[in-house]
Amino acid sequence: MRISSSMTYTNFLNNYQVNANTMQGTLDQLASGKVVNKASDNPLLVSKIMDSKVALANNAAYANTIADAKSWTENQYSVLNQVTKSMNRIITLITAAASSTNGIDELTAHKHEINQDLQNIVDSLNTSYGGKYIFAGKNTDTKPFEMQKDANGVLTGISYGGTKDGLPREISAGVTVDLFADGSKFMQVTDKEGQTTNLTDFVANLMNALGNNPSQRIDQAKLGTELLSQAQAFYDNFTTVQTTVSAKETRLQAAASRNETEKTNLSTQLSDEQDVDYAEAYMHYQNQMVAYKATLAVGTKILQTTVLDYMR
Repeated sequence: MRISSSMTYTNFLNNYQVNANTMQGTLDQLASGKVVNKASDNPLLVSKIMDSKVALANNAAYANTIADAKSWTENQYSVLNQVTKSMNRIITLITAAASSTNGIDELTAHKHEINQDLQNIVDSLNTSYGGKYIFAGKNTDTKPFEMQKDANGVLTGISYGGTKDGLPREISAGVTVDLFADGSKFMQVTDKEGQTTNLTDFVANLMNALGNNPSQRIDQAKLGTELLSQAQAFYDNFTTVQTTVSAKETRLQAAASRNETEKTNLSTQLSDEQDVDYAEAYMHYQNQMVAYKATLAVGTKILQTTVLDYMR
């Protein structure tokens, strides 16, 4: 088979173009720091890189959800600390008021302080986080607890206007944690004798036993037995909910740790897929440069050939 000059020129130009494109691709990698700079470079690898970036974006979204949920539970735990302190003080004051040694001034002071402690409990339970009430169920934009008073301004109870729902949060793919938000859990308890008591009834009976006016006699017997038992039951209930909130916080801390580990793994995977190994890429570039220069040298010889080279 005769090889013509045209075929030689064509093969040279093809080889030259291949070597030039290969070297330019390596130069693009060195300049950008990325293995691929356009989808056509390696469609399969580009697909893997896109999947890794989506996974990292989802991981970041879950991290934000976990952080927000963790702050939610931390606020609830802190609030319930204040509530249990106020409730414990009420128990102490009820015990003191039930003593027959108290004078009228002391009893009046006890009643006033109990009134203030109940107000503190309501104010604490109406705490909001990020503009949302933390114990209102799904009605997070509505204040859940209200003090009830009669026409004379005497405290008669505490009402709840929220729902009985928790707030579900997805903290990873297919994994959901139900944040505590059901304030109705604070409204009813069962004491040691098995008697169910509503918070509104407890407050009304407590105020009545303490005397709604100066002429009304203090019911010390009721204070020292029934009401003291009920107060202890409400205290225990607040503590139980606080323990539940603490358990959710512990779970969220573990989720945050797993999320951070996943982020590290995904970042490493993405780096392995898209980032250039500069040492290896530069070595390839040097080899490609040698081949490119050799192609140019051969081309110089071919392109200088004339009809005189074939004359003897």
